[in-house]
Amino acid sequence: MQEMNLRKTKTPKTELPPIPDKFFFSIGEVSQLCDLKPHVLRYWEQEFPQLSPSKRRGNRRYYQRDDVLTIREIRSLLYEQGYTIEGARARLSSKENKSNKIEQRSKDLLSKVVSDLENVLADLE
Repeated sequence: MQEMNLRKTKTPKTELPPIPDKFFFSIGEVSQLCDLKPHVLRYWEQEFPQLSPSKRRGNRRYYQRDDVLTIREIRSLLYEQGYTIEGARARLSSKENKSNKIEQRSKDLLSKVVSDLENVLADLE
């Protein structure tokens, strides 16, 4: 008779619950939304400068929607894509830099459009 290997392995969930339409989330809520233990979230705050939940009375953490999205991205980088913490930190930083450049270009373009519209308005008067 063959022996069966019944050892269970934990695989990370790929399907996370939807994020409710709220402004602030407690660490317990974020823990459930991201399928992570609270101590992992606290550790990631030290490792990733992008994570900085506001702290209120009694040092309670309150995360915003962007924080939850960032945590989910970090989770994906580490657990699904196989990045190290250092690699995930670098990936987020480079993404943040690209995002800042795009945002600055958008602001510059918007300023130029506003200026052009003001000039047209002045010409019409």
